Amino acid sequence: MEAAPPAGPGAPPSQPQPQAQGPADPVAALLPRLRAKLFTWNILKTIALGQILSLCICGTAITSQYLAEKYKVNTPMLQSFINYCLLFLVYTVMLAFQSGPDSLFHILKRKWWKYILLGLADVEANYLIVRAYQYTTLTSVQLLDCFGIPVLMALSWFILYARYRVIHFVAVAVCLLGVGTMVGADILSGREDNSGSDVLVGDVLVLVGASLYAISNVCEEYIVKKLSRREFLGMLGFFGTIISGIQLLLVEYTDIASIHWDWKIALLFVAFALCMFCLYSFMPLVIKVTSATSVNLGILTADLYSLFFGLFLFGYQLSFSPPSFRGSTSYPSPSSWWASFCTAPPPRARRSRRRAACPRPPALASTTWA
Repeated sequence: MEAAPPAGPGAPPSQPQPQAQGPADPVAALLPRLRAKLFTWNILKTIALGQILSLCICGTAITSQYLAEKYKVNTPMLQSFINYCLLFLVYTVMLAFQSGPDSLFHILKRKWWKYILLGLADVEANYLIVRAYQYTTLTSVQLLDCFGIPVLMALSWFILYARYRVIHFVAVAVCLLGVGTMVGADILSGREDNSGSDVLVGDVLVLVGASLYAISNVCEEYIVKKLSRREFLGMLGFFGTIISGIQLLLVEYTDIASIHWDWKIALLFVAFALCMFCLYSFMPLVIKVTSATSVNLGILTADLYSLFFGLFLFGYQLSFSPPSFRGSTSYPSPSSWWASFCTAPPPRARRSRRRAACPRPPALASTTWA
């Protein structure tokens, strides 16, 4: 083999040949970017706070399913009435002892009709969701409940002026696709059990209840951030107790009289009320540091908790056919929704960066609670 001729005095120095990039280099460059987007303090804090709320929601779902399925107790308004009474005894009494413009009397004098509408939406949302457990399964209720997220997103767009990216709207489509799959699987399962109409009624009740929850959550975010958490919970406890008490006497009087009370049924009622009270007390704190949309995304893991409890407590069977497990085909929808939402900055942050260039629309002034 001949040696390479030496370079002449005028020849440029030889440059090192670039090495071929391996297939692992793009992956190695992508991982830090994903870590920087997903593992931030705000996202981790939202997830951690959302898990506490998810456990409370899972507790209400399990107790409601036990009462409806094992003990044949169908009193959703009584369950909600106990929660509103607890809110009344704690937060409404606190408002009653306040003085000045934040007192109970002044709030009722200026904003009574607004809180009546809010209380009506919240009471009926609780009633419809708990009533749905009589017609459909635990996992179906929890998974269909994610329909409230696109409704909440639309209300936040028009009322709170939140702005979203294209990826968020794609996530809405994924969520709605999962809801449609869930309803179809419920209908197919109901046909095999000769209970298709009952299952469909349960699904419709969940969808309507989730929409009413979205209305309540948007109002909650506005009141908590603009006014106070104590005012929201106090007025909700006041009007929620009145509205649910009236509806309780009109709708569930005979159902309550037919309950064969024992310590197990009483314990389930107490557990449901405590979970609901903790959920209502803690959720405004989480919404104040994040947003109603972020909170509802974080609590989607309640679906997973309910699924596990459904497998072990209620004997649900896990398979890939929709009739035998009606959550397997649509459960990736909440997960995909959460992942898509977390990859983009919060709507509030992006709007605040545009505040200097875009004047703030005056519509919030007409939506004020003051």
